[in-house]
Amino acid sequence: MPKISTGRAMLTLTSLATMSLAYVADWNETHIYNPGWTPHAKFHNAQTMSLGAALGLVGLYALWMRRGAWSHSRLQLAAGVASLYWITQLSAIFYPGTALVDPPRTFAPQPALAAAILALNALAYIVERRRIGRSTRQTRTKTAHLGAARTSSP
Repeated sequence: MPKISTGRAMLTLTSLATMSLAYVADWNETHIYNPGWTPHAKFHNAQTMSLGAALGLVGLYALWMRRGAWSHSRLQLAAGVASLYWITQLSAIFYPGTALVDPPRTFAPQPALAAAILALNALAYIVERRRIGRSTRQTRTKTAHLGAARTSSP
């Protein structure tokens, strides 16, 4: 099983959040069961929930698949996929006629939640990238020492 590091654990948590939080927020009378919404509006809400689930699964796959070595490329994929849903959520407010909440609600947690998850993903990426760099340097040093020992032995 791949090593559980701080960066991987953080990206795992944000991937799980990406998979599930849209369902927690939208599987109710304000969204998917809202009688005032047209079927097409509900279609797009369902599409968004499914997209979050799919992105979270791809992120988890990139983090924990057993094929190949854990690498900077897989870290980039995992962090990028774990961030896409939240980036698109932040951009949605710039489309015509959108709002963060419908009246009578006034509290809109989306920007703060998206910013927190994106910040956590960035921190996880930095922590894990440094760990991968240290691990790579240690492997190179060991390999160089073994090579030097082999060439100097009689």
